Amino acid sequence: MLSFCGCSIEKLATNKMADALSGSGAVFASDDDPELVRDAAPFSLKLMETILASTPDHEGLLLALASGFAQYGYAFVQQDAERIEEEDYEASEKKKLRAKKLYRRARDYGMRALEGRYPGWREDLLRDPEGTVRRAKVKDVPLLYWSSAAWGALISLSKDEPETIADLPQVAALADRVLELDAEWDFGAIHAFMVTFEFSRADPSKDPMATAKTHFDRAVELTDGQHAGPLLAWVEAVSIQAQNSEEFEDLLSRVLAIEIDARPEWKLVNTVLQERARWLWERKDDLIIPPLPPEGSDE
Repeated sequence: MLSFCGCSIEKLATNKMADALSGSGAVFASDDDPELVRDAAPFSLKLMETILASTPDHEGLLLALASGFAQYGYAFVQQDAERIEEEDYEASEKKKLRAKKLYRRARDYGMRALEGRYPGWREDLLRDPEGTVRRAKVKDVPLLYWSSAAWGALISLSKDEPETIADLPQVAALADRVLELDAEWDFGAIHAFMVTFEFSRADPSKDPMATAKTHFDRAVELTDGQHAGPLLAWVEAVSIQAQNSEEFEDLLSRVLAIEIDARPEWKLVNTVLQERARWLWERKDDLIIPPLPPEGSDE
């Protein structure tokens, strides 16, 4: 009896700690010191994994790990890789490989939680993406979103891996289901994701530019223009590709004009993305080719 009680108390304490850890993301999100978060996040993520070993079905932890590894991979690994690519290609490739591992880890935690809710989910998703996601409900939107975001990021870094790119239908199905169930979740985060993802679709019946613009406008509307994510997504997916210098500068100016303290819950992401905006601006001459001088000009 004493042993039974002791195990129950230990399990209760573990679940309480798991609950607390799974809600710790808000603390990081409201921090404006990216370097502090960069140093602290790995410990937090590993602690959550340690607790998860004792509570393997804790959905809060699985979601926190899916979102945590995805965000850490982008903010502190992939971006580093891109910044050093020109100076140290080998080091950049190593960082990209690490980012891919983090994205895969994030995706797998999301899939694990969905598998717990819907047995056979992962195998069914690979076989019949569109049919499988119909099982998901509104409560599943956060897991669907972070699974698709992590998976999409993994694919974006795997252009030379046909077996990974072949998973695009699964990502599309997950993302589309989020749009169907709750397109306004987390201030329309799925719309910002779709700005970039629409150009990866292999559906010739759709106009990716028009669809992406619809998502962009809605994302900006839902965030009142105070979240840098949608603005930077358009810059990198469209402005640079279209060599639109005026739009490039206008949107980056809007990113840099965002008041960091106006929305505490976006303080960290806006701080990180403003740094990226400055880096992109510094590279403008490399990213956007200046127009040729008029024919006959002495310039």
